[in-house]
Amino acid sequence: MNMQLSNATGGGNTPAGPVADIAAKIALAMRAMGVVGLPRNYEIFYEVFAGANPELNADLGKLGNRPRQDDLDQLSVKYFAQANSQRFVEDIRNHLSEKVEEVMKLFEKERVQLERYGSILNQTSDGLHKRSLVTQEILHRISNIMSAATDTKIEQGKQIVSSIEDKSAELEDVKSKLEEYKKLADTDPLTQLYNRRAFDRAIARIYDDKKRVLYSCLVLVDIDRFKQINDRFGHPVGDKIIQHIASVVRSAVPEGVMVARTGGEEFAVIMEGLGEDQAAEVGETVRKMVEKLAATNNGSGLASGSITVSVGTCMAIQAESADDLYVKADRALYVSKANGRNRCTRFSELPDMKSAKGWRIYSRD
Repeated sequence: MNMQLSNATGGGNTPAGPVADIAAKIALAMRAMGVVGLPRNYEIFYEVFAGANPELNADLGKLGNRPRQDDLDQLSVKYFAQANSQRFVEDIRNHLSEKVEEVMKLFEKERVQLERYGSILNQTSDGLHKRSLVTQEILHRISNIMSAATDTKIEQGKQIVSSIEDKSAELEDVKSKLEEYKKLADTDPLTQLYNRRAFDRAIARIYDDKKRVLYSCLVLVDIDRFKQINDRFGHPVGDKIIQHIASVVRSAVPEGVMVARTGGEEFAVIMEGLGEDQAAEVGETVRKMVEKLAATNNGSGLASGSITVSVGTCMAIQAESADDLYVKADRALYVSKANGRNRCTRFSELPDMKSAKGWRIYSRD
C-alpha cells in the first residue's frame, strides 16, 4: 500500500515543513484514489502515511486504488471506534431517518393514487346515475376508461409494493448497522467487554426497580501492582495481561451478566438474583482463577506468580444510589489492597468507615 500511495501522490510542490508535506501528500493521494475529503478518511490516510499502524496500511491496500466509502468507514470502525463511535451512530441515525422519510413518501404517493382512482370511480358512477339512457357505446367507453384506470392502478400498486420492499430491506440493513455501531459505542476495544459508559447505565438501572435493589450486587476487580508490571514488562505485555484477566472474569460469571472494564486495570461485574455469600464466591472464584493463571501461563507474557487481583463486593441494598454502591464496593476493594492484596472483601465486613477519613490513601497498585 505504501507503494500505491506513493505512486498516487505524483509530483509537484508541497508546502514547507514535515507536517505540511505529509498533509499535501495525503490530499493528493486521496484525490488520486477518488476518496472524499472527509475528516474520518483523512484520519485513515494520516495513520498510513505516518507509518504508525501497519495493519491499517495492509487493510487499506486490500481495498484497491478506488476504495468505496462504506469500506473506508469499516476501517474507521475497526481502528478508530473508540473515538468515532458516537459520530457513526449519528450518521446511521440520520440515514435511518432518511429511509423512513422515503417510505412515508411512498405511502403518500399510494394515498394520492388511490384518491385519483376513487375519483374516477365516483365520476363514472355519477355519470351513470344522471343518464336516463345508457347505450352500448357509452358502456363500452366506460369499460375502456375503467379498464385503463384499473390497469394503471394495478401497475402503480406493484411499483409501490416493490419500492416498499426495497426500502424495507434498506431499513433492515440500516437498523443492523445501527445496532452494530451502538454495540461498538458500548464496547471496550481492548477486551471486548462493556466499557464504562455502558456500565454507568447498567448500574443506574438497578435503582429504577426496588426488586432489583434487593438482590443485586457489584463486584469490583482490580489488578495488583499493575503499574509495576507495565514499567517492568512494557505496555504490550500489560495489555495482554488485561485481556487475559478480562477473559477470566468473563468466564467466571454466567452468560448475560454485565462485565465491564471500568478503568485501566479495573473490572466490574453487576449481578442480579444473588445473595451476599454468592457475590463473595464470585469474587473469590475470579481471584483464584487469576492466581492460577499467573502460575501456569508463562508463555503468554505473564510473570510466574506475579499477577494477582484484589476484589471488593457490595450489595445494592447496602447503598442508597448507584454512585453510593460504586463507592462502597470501591471502599471494600481498597481494604483488600491495604490488607495485603490478592483477597476479596465484602463491604459488610468493614468497620464503621465514617471516621476513617484516610480510606483512600492506599495505592491501587
